[in-house]
Amino acid sequence: MKRLLAAVAVTVPLALPAQGQDQVSLMLDWFVNPDHGPIILAQELGYFDEAGLKVEIVTPSDPNDPPRMVAAGRVDLAISYQPQLHLSRHNDLPLRRVGTLISTPLTCLVVLADGPIKDMSDLKGGRVGFAVAGVQEVMLNAMLAHHDMTPQDVEQINIGWSISPALMSGQVDGVIGAFRNFELNQLRLEGSEGHCFYPESEGVPTYDELIYIANPERMDPALIARFLDATERATGFIFNNPDDAWDLFAATASELQTELNIRAWGDTWPRFATRPAALDAGRYVRFESFLADHGATPGGLGIAELAVDVTAEVAQ
Repeated sequence: MKRLLAAVAVTVPLALPAQGQDQVSLMLDWFVNPDHGPIILAQELGYFDEAGLKVEIVTPSDPNDPPRMVAAGRVDLAISYQPQLHLSRHNDLPLRRVGTLISTPLTCLVVLADGPIKDMSDLKGGRVGFAVAGVQEVMLNAMLAHHDMTPQDVEQINIGWSISPALMSGQVDGVIGAFRNFELNQLRLEGSEGHCFYPESEGVPTYDELIYIANPERMDPALIARFLDATERATGFIFNNPDDAWDLFAATASELQTELNIRAWGDTWPRFATRPAALDAGRYVRFESFLADHGATPGGLGIAELAVDVTAEVAQ
């Protein structure tokens, strides 16, 4: 994923807040791409301005930076992943989920559609690559256990972000951590078809893919609620006008105007959270238990230690 997005890096100009506007700094999880549609559209359509906000969008030099930067107070908000939030909290970073950008999993275990792997059980004795150690390995092990296999039944290989080449060259039989809105489209553009085994169908609890995180000791719930309301309005525009929304989004940078991004947009926009402030507490409790059950964390974090409903905070 990192390799793909690096090809469409976009520098977002920074600006000082206009008089009467509150400034909010937001660090993305990586370079601007279709995953960030509601944020860019809220900016382009003037919804942030109407909410009295001047949003400064920052792209990280390292995808591991966003949680650390928001925990340190260097930015007000950051985009991260629900699984990463659990690990960050167990590493004592002062973070909370305050909103949702993409409310369904995007990662999957991908194999070549015309290859020998037709069922998860066909991976026994095979090789599976992973891009990032940690949560991806936990997910893979849970998916294997769902088919009565153990981690020792497959050879696990760290392939970094070389997902499509590793598959097409036969280096591995499958890859965990591929993004279904990007890697499948990249494979097609390179003349191959991929097939996904979905974690949420193979023993892994459903989780929020992309979330907004903040430092609870520094955050302003009312300001964040205004930010989320603006992105909710932008999501509504996208759902009602997906083609026009793409045109507006792509016009912000020529680097976004690629066939891969066009295809990724179509696979991404239906997954945007239509109620970004809404909190599914059970989803976080279940995933916390899942990680503990598989030895990834000691467990024990309650919902208040993981997520905040900022609209409820404002209403108090």
